[in-house]
Amino acid sequence: MTRFSTLLMLSLMTQVGWAQSDFYQFKMNTLAGEERSFAQYKGKKVLVVNTASRCGYTPQYEDLQKLHTQYGDKVTVLGFPANNFGGQEPGTADQIAEFCQKNYGVSFELFEKISVKGKDRHPLYAWLEEQSGESPSWNFCKYLIDEQGQVIGFYKSGVKPLDEQILGKL
Repeated sequence: MTRFSTLLMLSLMTQVGWAQSDFYQFKMNTLAGEERSFAQYKGKKVLVVNTASRCGYTPQYEDLQKLHTQYGDKVTVLGFPANNFGGQEPGTADQIAEFCQKNYGVSFELFEKISVKGKDRHPLYAWLEEQSGESPSWNFCKYLIDEQGQVIGFYKSGVKPLDEQILGKL
């Protein structure tokens, strides 16, 4: 088999693999460096959000925290800091954690900074795009995952976490 054919086959296998993957197979590190298996979210709805500390949408952290506090029995909020849009998340893990705690009292799970677009996009976001047909166009885009690990909603940045579009699916 030629080198090109091998690379093409590996590429196709990888793309097909995302379609066969499931949300619960992912493992990622929190901002504190602790590994979390997404298997712990089985049977729960999950809101996945790409976040940034220096964005016009950053005040959505407040509503994400309210969602976590008021609706935590119905949905788990997971934040994924990303520096893909306008360099609006330049901080280290410690700086991000301190900013979120100090300014918004964030107690929902925040994960290590990742890329949510482009060639270096994290596999989680490749899977989310494959499942939903949508990818983040800016910070604070949201994916709602149901209790079986299926994407049931995608919400652009302008849709606030406490919007009826989201609350109605909880």
